[in-house]
Amino acid sequence: IKEKLFLKKMIWEALDSIEKVDRKKVKLLFPEHHLSHAASAFYPSSYERAAVLTIDGVGEWATASICLGEGNKLTILKELDFPHSLGLLYSAFTYFCGFKVNSGEYKLMGLAPYGNHGSPEVKKYVDIIKSTLVDLKEDGSIFLDQQYFNYATGLRMVYDDKWEKLFGFPRRASESQLEQHHCDLALAIQEVTEEAVLNLAREAKKLTGAEYLCMAGGVALNCVANGKLDDAKIFKQVFVQPAAGDAGGALGAAYAANYIYFGNQRQVDPNKMDALKGSYLGTETVDQDILTTARKYNANFERFGSEEAMVEKVAALIAGGNVIGWHQGRMEFGPRALGARSIIADARNPEMQKKLNLKIKYREGFRPFAPVVPAEDVNDYFEHADISPYMLMVKPVKEKRRIPYPASFEGKNLLDKLYFLRSDIPAITHIDYSARIQTVHEETNPRFYKLLQAFKKQTGYSVMVNTSFNVRGEPIVNTPEDSYRCFMRTDMDYLVVGNFLFDKKKQPEWLEKDDWKNEFTLD
Repeated sequence: IKEKLFLKKMIWEALDSIEKVDRKKVKLLFPEHHLSHAASAFYPSSYERAAVLTIDGVGEWATASICLGEGNKLTILKELDFPHSLGLLYSAFTYFCGFKVNSGEYKLMGLAPYGNHGSPEVKKYVDIIKSTLVDLKEDGSIFLDQQYFNYATGLRMVYDDKWEKLFGFPRRASESQLEQHHCDLALAIQEVTEEAVLNLAREAKKLTGAEYLCMAGGVALNCVANGKLDDAKIFKQVFVQPAAGDAGGALGAAYAANYIYFGNQRQVDPNKMDALKGSYLGTETVDQDILTTARKYNANFERFGSEEAMVEKVAALIAGGNVIGWHQGRMEFGPRALGARSIIADARNPEMQKKLNLKIKYREGFRPFAPVVPAEDVNDYFEHADISPYMLMVKPVKEKRRIPYPASFEGKNLLDKLYFLRSDIPAITHIDYSARIQTVHEETNPRFYKLLQAFKKQTGYSVMVNTSFNVRGEPIVNTPEDSYRCFMRTDMDYLVVGNFLFDKKKQPEWLEKDDWKNEFTLD
């Protein structure tokens, strides 16, 4: 209660700083955590009626919910409660494998494919998890044995000594060498997570009878599980809110107030993907902002007279093996860079994953990169692929594009597996031949779409690498100055902001001695 009163005080003070409000006429609304998640997924979707599944660590007491969305109404049908949480279970393994809780879960997901699929070790770990740590029920319920977990009462996720006895090795120290047993354990918990998500989805189908599913909550960012759910065809179509984590809860709270509290009618256009405009909802860059930054740093640039000339030039630079910082229009809302604040490169280049990880992003070498492709071309490169505008579905690379591994591959360690050539688009092909797809649509990002078309015209390929414009631990860049600073502190070759092109070789010497490692906490 004290926290809520303090929060109210902060909100009133913030409102007063903008415009004095009559507190008797303005009501503060506090939608529940999982209702906000559900609202953030259902209301911007293109579905008149849908099941809504939210899964995360914990919000108030709920850890997951199943809802039914109809028109402007949203009804909670079922909830799972703390301490029994799929999100916290996954975070516990994130912690035990030496990554940071609440930021390193995507690393655990990226590590999982390095586990040996179908091996006795992975099967053993799955059996231990399901027999000792968590009981998965067919109705989607899960029960965690709290004698092995410490998050409810302590400062750590798990009891390290008990987990060491369970799995036969100690908790990995942060930044230390990854071993095969870490990969196998990551794969085991990924498989258990996928099973739990599918159970919840089937229960949502049973309770609602809906054709469509909307998802939000931190676990909905597990794009591997999303891909498996999509393949299972429990629902006709799955929509995952792009800001599925807690940031999207702010959007959901506003939607809940609009439709549930005020009762406003909802207009649904089934011909649109959704109402989020490609998630390009952030601040916009104009030419004056770019010129101000260029003057501040005495930067050298080329300014193009037309968009067509710019995209032709950039496509040629990418085809030539260059890495481009790409800053265009309004920034993305959510954790994924979707072609507004992106680093882009040639997916055909077998050295590109290594270059991007080690020299530009400064991050772990095992981590994969995502492909970006025009929506109409997605099935030329990937199996069972549908539109995926928010980079939240993992699908396999086409069989015909893959390069088979040697018979000795499974027995190799993680470092030896890293740089095997996997396909004709190796920079975006993960070790299990999967890829986290982003489809680009002309109506939501016409400039990025034109760039891909120009690249296709020049190379015959319309797929490129797309990763967030930042270094490890740094927020994604927002302003032209953010972008220029990141560009100058890394081995990126060119920066494109609007119609302005900055060539690294022509820039003045970067005299600032700042170190991003000191400025930002590693994720």
